[in-house]
Amino acid sequence: MPHSPSAPVILGNEPGSFPHRVLAERHPAIIRQVRDAFPYGPGQRRALDALLASCTDGRIGELPAGAHDAGRWASWGLGEYAGRSWFDVPWLWSESYFHRLLLDAVGHFGPGPWQGIDPFRPFKLAELQAAETDEELAALDGLAGLPADEQDRALLHGSLWGNRADLGFRLSSDGAGAADGTPPLVADDSAALWSLLPRSGTGTLCLIADNAGRELVPDLLLVAHLLERGRIGRAVLHVKPYPYYVSDATTADVVDALRRLTAATGTAAAYGRTLWDAMADGRLTVRAHPFSAGPLPFSELPGDLRAEFGGATVTLVKGDLNYRRLVGDRRWPPTTPFAEVTAHFPGPVAALRTLKSDVVTGLDTATEAALTAAEGQRWRVSGTHALIQVRG
Repeated sequence: MPHSPSAPVILGNEPGSFPHRVLAERHPAIIRQVRDAFPYGPGQRRALDALLASCTDGRIGELPAGAHDAGRWASWGLGEYAGRSWFDVPWLWSESYFHRLLLDAVGHFGPGPWQGIDPFRPFKLAELQAAETDEELAALDGLAGLPADEQDRALLHGSLWGNRADLGFRLSSDGAGAADGTPPLVADDSAALWSLLPRSGTGTLCLIADNAGRELVPDLLLVAHLLERGRIGRAVLHVKPYPYYVSDATTADVVDALRRLTAATGTAAAYGRTLWDAMADGRLTVRAHPFSAGPLPFSELPGDLRAEFGGATVTLVKGDLNYRRLVGDRRWPPTTPFAEVTAHFPGPVAALRTLKSDVVTGLDTATEAALTAAEGQRWRVSGTHALIQVRG
């Protein structure tokens, strides 16, 4: 980050704001959804009800005595924020801590019969197994006859839009239903990204994954394509160490996605085998670092991750939450240079993100003006705009 960030940290205490709606409406809805998805016993149900009451009327509570990660959360600010309103602490922190407490409520960390059970798994699998996924994977077969640069672009855009657009790969940047006269792709540094990935077959890509299911699949397809084309020699996929933010990818979700690909037909199955073999021989590895499920911006990366990302050819940061962590979850003016707010990152970095929250940087003045004139501030959170930004 700049040495003295001038933009205020985003809180959730403004009624009607997007962060306030997440805390006041989405989090209670998640609790109810999880409660109904499993036959939890009385203990789990009481704990979920208590968390619901805390979210709506109460204060941030401490972790239970003996929590395995109590020291980690103490270093992440729990001592400072415990006892305060969920709405009056940094939104990035409160969202993350809510999901940590949700896992504790359902017994995920055990000991007990619910230890290790992903409370979001039914929702992830339903998406992965949907008929639309078959249609999207079948569309891959149409890429074979395209020029190499068009295949590159199609797979990059598939990863960018995730489950907001089909894997039929719209080869133009026409996106996902933006208002007339506004660009779906509000920033496009894709040429700079490709320049970081020459066909030497030796580079390392770190990919900080976002969601599981039908978003993780196109991320994996992009990795397979880069390996096959010699754009990289190795990939490291960073996922969450435990279930997080409902749909964020874990190692188990990576395995589910690989099985989905290898069970498909045609090009999808071939990509699946490429990835399976790459896992077996070490060209594709999975990392689940505790910091990946932390409440802090990437400006506070621990030393081992700084060294890893600093040594990569490029780190690809996927999705909205990771973007917030990359640039800092602050109310930056949208024209704040992306290179400025990512200067802290230890190596070349690229962001692929569909806009689903308020924070955004790196736009030119004309683009911001057109978006605001057409949509007010809705363009920031609607998921109908996306960006590709690179700092080499």
